[in-house]
Amino acid sequence: MGASAASPTPLLDMKGVTRHFPIRGAFGRRSGIIRAVDGVSLSVWPRETLGLVGESGCGKSTLGKTVMGIHAPTAGAIHFEGREIGQLRGRERRRVARDLQYVYQDPGASLDPRWKIGRSLHEPLQIHTRLSRAERAVQVQTILRAVGLPDAHLDLYPHELSGGQQRRVGLARILTLTPRLIILDEPTSGLDVSVQASVLKLFRRLQEEFSLTYLFISHDLGVVRAMCERVAVMYLGTIVELADAATLFADARHPYTRSLLAAVPSIGGRRVIDDPGLEGEPPNPRDIPTGCRFRPRCPLAQARCASEEPALRPVDGRLVACHFA
Repeated sequence: MGASAASPTPLLDMKGVTRHFPIRGAFGRRSGIIRAVDGVSLSVWPRETLGLVGESGCGKSTLGKTVMGIHAPTAGAIHFEGREIGQLRGRERRRVARDLQYVYQDPGASLDPRWKIGRSLHEPLQIHTRLSRAERAVQVQTILRAVGLPDAHLDLYPHELSGGQQRRVGLARILTLTPRLIILDEPTSGLDVSVQASVLKLFRRLQEEFSLTYLFISHDLGVVRAMCERVAVMYLGTIVELADAATLFADARHPYTRSLLAAVPSIGGRRVIDDPGLEGEPPNPRDIPTGCRFRPRCPLAQARCASEEPALRPVDGRLVACHFA
């Protein structure tokens, strides 16, 4: 949490952020809601890397897209650089977009297959800046080299690049606008281990070179441990544990966090820790359990857990949402 000491205010500050999706039945009538994100409060400090982890379907990507403005928040407030941005639309939202960028799981999908890489890198500068064509060309070449790709790649099409190269181009496209915060959504998924290592090394170098702040969304706890200063664990739309990475991996307190760590593979087989691991599937976000959301899968569940939802509270230098942590 050292980033907070360097700056008195967070770069990104979320208070009670909620994103619900209506379920439509016959004749378009609303028959229920999916509570994808359900009251998340979280801060990201300048130049830190905050990890956001959890099983598929827990709401990680939906939260990132809500921050980005792809989804409008149902409730709550999102402050970026001290300004409330959750309800911004149109031109005002586009002004924020230059400083707040999103890297998708599939970088190739964000590149127009009909455009050469050079055109894809010029486009953000044409939209968001008043640079001349010559000035844009210099900026594009500088950024392309910063992500470790030669100028010759400007004349290639996306399908002519490997997965790792496409990720580098996706990063270059975003860095042309010199953003403050980048939301990385599963940035190493689908990559070979050796390519993952080079991409993670690139993230670190670019963070130092461009003073970047990352919200790092991933289900890969090994990658999160290597990259992040702090980690927020998400379950069924809420944060259940938030701690420094070293603290979380050494002494997780929430039963869900412990179960996730128990499933992390290690050399020679699975790690053996005092936890039975996860059983069953997460409940449907349309039908959230009463009380503690993790109760149906928790080995520590008691009667209190069925009637009272635990608040996220301080416990030994971290925040935990568990009655018995």
